Amino acid sequence: MIKSWSNVQEVKEIIFGTDTENPTAIAFPEYDWNERPWTYDNFGPIKVPYKGWTVKLDKWTLPLYLRAITVYEGNTLEIQDNDIYINGQKTDTYTFKMDYYWMMGDNRHNSYDSRGWGFVPEDHIVGKALFTWLSYDKDGSFLSKIRWNRIFKGIK
Repeated sequence: MIKSWSNVQEVKEIIFGTDTENPTAIAFPEYDWNERPWTYDNFGPIKVPYKGWTVKLDKWTLPLYLRAITVYEGNTLEIQDNDIYINGQKTDTYTFKMDYYWMMGDNRHNSYDSRGWGFVPEDHIVGKALFTWLSYDKDGSFLSKIRWNRIFKGIK
């Protein structure tokens, strides 16, 4: 309908998380977008790694866990003739040494969160949420918009 308006020159669908010209808008894992075309709005499923969990490494799982295995856990990883070598040893599994978290922002399309950069290792988390500072109902009006019963309520 909008395209038919005389003052409209172009209508272009933009799906957040697919803009290849803006790498901060590409959904994680960015380097296998053709295999896994996830966006910020249509994401997953995904399993967050935890200490002691063993993942089978293959074409599908390696892009998800590569950064955690190499950057955060300090391993070398090479692929030679479709075989995976971690620290020089041929393997098809990996057992995680740390717990990881999936961090979500509070403003869906204006938050650069785990949908963009992946898992966060436990040793990268600083601080702790203590209470709800503000909570509002988008359908409320004026003072009834604020959820008074949630303000300054502690978080366990």
